[in-house]
Amino acid sequence: MGFYEMDKNELVSMKKQWDDEYNTFKAKGLKLNMARGKPGPEQLELSMDMMDVLNSKSSLIGVNGDDYRNYGILEGIPEARDMFSKMIGVHDDEILVCGNASLNIMYDVVSTSFLKGVNGSTPWCKLEKVKFLCPVPGYDRHFAICENFGIEMINIPTDENGPDMDMVEKLVSSDDSIKGIWCVPQYSNPTGYIYSDETVKRFAALKPKAEDFRIFWDNAYCIHHLVDSPKLILNLMDECRKAGNEDMVYIFGSTSKVTFPGAGVAALGTSKNNIAFLKKVMGIRTIGYDKINQLRHVRYFGDYQGLLKHMDKHKTILAPKFEAVIDMLEKEIAPLGIGSWTKPQGGYFVSFDSLPGCAKRIVALCKEAGVTLTGAGATYPYGKDPEDKNIRIAPTYPSVEELKMAMEIFCLAVKIASAETVLD
Repeated sequence: MGFYEMDKNELVSMKKQWDDEYNTFKAKGLKLNMARGKPGPEQLELSMDMMDVLNSKSSLIGVNGDDYRNYGILEGIPEARDMFSKMIGVHDDEILVCGNASLNIMYDVVSTSFLKGVNGSTPWCKLEKVKFLCPVPGYDRHFAICENFGIEMINIPTDENGPDMDMVEKLVSSDDSIKGIWCVPQYSNPTGYIYSDETVKRFAALKPKAEDFRIFWDNAYCIHHLVDSPKLILNLMDECRKAGNEDMVYIFGSTSKVTFPGAGVAALGTSKNNIAFLKKVMGIRTIGYDKINQLRHVRYFGDYQGLLKHMDKHKTILAPKFEAVIDMLEKEIAPLGIGSWTKPQGGYFVSFDSLPGCAKRIVALCKEAGVTLTGAGATYPYGKDPEDKNIRIAPTYPSVEELKMAMEIFCLAVKIASAETVLD
């Protein structure tokens, strides 16, 4: 029987049953964590052979004759620039290969913009106000960077095609205090949406009022597919080139969820003008990033095709986990009509929408029963979900069996919180 087909007495009776089931789980003292999109242990094992690629007898001389044990090569070793440029879709002279995390690069680019401006523009710290557009639901760490610098955030609704481009175009063309927009275009965090071709073309053709406006294109999941024939997004840099807007975009990517999150390689793709400007600042902060780790990654994968073959192994591990989440929601929540969710073809998350006003209660109930989720509201700027309904589910870290148990508890929490709301 559907949730709204029950009369009050039937709903009260069902709630008592759900409470009893929930309390049985609660008594088990479980500790299950779905708070963040961490690779599971089996995924980390996939890359252990990379530790043997270099040893004391390995040549660390690069293709250009450079000794990678020494200082220098701020832009990254040429072998890595070649491989990672293919991954994020830029030319090999339009990329900087840096340290272990793209989050570092994003933070550094925003910090540089505040201290030094963007390619000679007024430093943002000297402006009365700086604003960023934030597609929602979105990535909490993007929002945290903005909060750290006092950037005002503006919510942009999204659907399966990406952000509301009518709204984006109108805002950026009329307000020169809008300096950027965060985007996760391939398997958006947390929805798993893939930006449509039209959306990418409209981004490339933007006519911002601010000359220092930039698209922060965080393509973190561009090779993290869950299906055999994935839909691929249009190449933003190619489209920007056609529109004469190649300076307008920063493209970020990394191997944080490909090899080791603490010891991967991150890259920034952007125009030659942007690279020249950023290198002046980077060159003061560091003489060069970890070239040996860059070389280790290149020799392990061999080339970009080798990297893609490695990702097929990740898909084999992750696809059953996402299926377990979707199957449980389809079985337990769909017949009741008390929630909706995305069915991503890649990435690291499932986005769940409860009845309005229930998300915080669901997360709290899960925590009490030993299941840790990302905090309700985290997928919106300032942690404020206006309808208190969105929850990010991260299926990647637990085992399939742990995941099934965690989702049983999650579904019970959804039922209980929904019943409380309706019966209140």
